[in-house]
Amino acid sequence: MRAVVYDRYGPPDVLRIENLPTPAPAAGQVLVRIAATSVNLSDWETLRGTPLYSRIGGLRAPARPTLGSDIAGWVEAVGPDVTRFRPGDEVYGDNLWLKGGFAEHAIAPESVLATKPAALSFVEASTIPQAGVIAWQGTGGAGAGQRVLVNGAGGGSGAFAIQIAKRLGAHVTGVDNAGKLDFMRSVGADEVIDYRSEDFTRRGPYDLVLDLVAHRSVFAYRRALAPGGRYRCVGGSVPTLLRVLTVGSLAGLLTRRRLGVLAVKEGPAHFAPVAERCVAGDLKIHVDRTFTLDEVPEALARVGEGHALGKVVVVVS
Repeated sequence: MRAVVYDRYGPPDVLRIENLPTPAPAAGQVLVRIAATSVNLSDWETLRGTPLYSRIGGLRAPARPTLGSDIAGWVEAVGPDVTRFRPGDEVYGDNLWLKGGFAEHAIAPESVLATKPAALSFVEASTIPQAGVIAWQGTGGAGAGQRVLVNGAGGGSGAFAIQIAKRLGAHVTGVDNAGKLDFMRSVGADEVIDYRSEDFTRRGPYDLVLDLVAHRSVFAYRRALAPGGRYRCVGGSVPTLLRVLTVGSLAGLLTRRRLGVLAVKEGPAHFAPVAERCVAGDLKIHVDRTFTLDEVPEALARVGEGHALGKVVVVVS
């Protein structure tokens, strides 16, 4: 099978195409023939090896030779003890721990997969498991009349988060670079901010801040919150995340604000509700561009360098 592989952290040019033996599923595993794999910021981070948490399991060299976790495709074979799927089934899921989606075949645990909704294409289904869950859980608790801000709102999770918060009745502000302002408005943002020209923490106050790219001071985040407000971050620099977990939690407690890192719950039970709303037409899937397997370096760069409007997807077969 053809696969995009790498053996050292670095820029996209460390990636290469190789012909590898097709793997065989072990107990509880499924061999998936990949149709499409969406690109997440986590793929870019694991390619670069930064922030440091992206090196979990592989401090000096990548733990997995092939990136790509949000997969969609057909079951090719099943290992012993697999009971939910059989060859030919159409599936999708977030294969975060084994990855392997930027290849013609990937091994995934049965537990991370779900049957693909017939109304969604493979490309559409691949956009949901990671980005949709982050948006769904990150905006949880938002309500009518509340002010919600999403930082990094022009990407995959952000586009879902804007829509979900709007459907909950919130007034939504999207923050990203100037090239994404019109896109955020088209998705439903009531207000937009170019982070390069304005500090969003001096606006507000907000009842909920979902930060997909945390890099600022915890005291700035606290300043942006209304009394009783919540700040949740997913990703960002290690120092910022540590400060949110320690200083931020204490500072928030003392000022009736809650600052913390969103502990994302994974798996079909958590991404299925998002897929159901996409099928119903309540949420729209925004695909920025599709790339081929040979174009994986360009696909990763488009996401990592902040150019993608919504989701980028690699179409394999």
